[in-house]
Amino acid sequence: MTRYLIAPSILSADFAQLGNEVRDVIAAGADIIHFDVMDNHYVPNLTVGPMVCSAIRPLVKVPIDVHLMVKPVDSMVTAFAKAGADIISFHVEASKHIDRTLQLIHSHGCKAGLVFNPATPLSCLEHVIDRLDLILIMSVNPGFGGQSFIPNALKKIETVRKMIDASGREILLEVDGGIKTDNIAVVAKAGADTFVSGSAIFNSPDYAATIKAMRAQLETVR
Repeated sequence: MTRYLIAPSILSADFAQLGNEVRDVIAAGADIIHFDVMDNHYVPNLTVGPMVCSAIRPLVKVPIDVHLMVKPVDSMVTAFAKAGADIISFHVEASKHIDRTLQLIHSHGCKAGLVFNPATPLSCLEHVIDRLDLILIMSVNPGFGGQSFIPNALKKIETVRKMIDASGREILLEVDGGIKTDNIAVVAKAGADTFVSGSAIFNSPDYAATIKAMRAQLETVR
């Protein structure tokens, strides 16, 4: 039976109360903390760096999933690994040598993920799938929270699910962008098992109720 994981993105949290926000969302049932890193070069926004990751690391026992939307990426891999990241993922376009970057992540004892934007082809995946712990499909164009889910992402999720199953490896299939209670089941049916959700959780009045509602929708897929 598939284990579904909810990964709230702190991009939508109240940064004036970030420590409390992280504690609260974990108490509400989060499985993973998703940490969006943007550099205002690879994507048109600027968010947080390794110091913030280091600050929240002592507050959480769940994995910290660092999504690097930066270019170049390798120096940030080392910085976030030292800051306490458990999973580090990066975009195909952000590395000159994808295999080398994956090796770098693993050399720091972290799990490695590769990210595909809505229009990024999956062509490189067959060459590195044996080195991946996570594949992240973007269902919005990266750079800002609160965007609407792009339906064409479902086809890509289905394709990647088949590739993961054929590999025989345990690889998380994560989806990021516009995930809400009313579409999480459709995304799960396409093959995803890990769901990044920012505004749908952090903008809700009751984090626990929202996460519970998401899990109830996921139960309909089993």
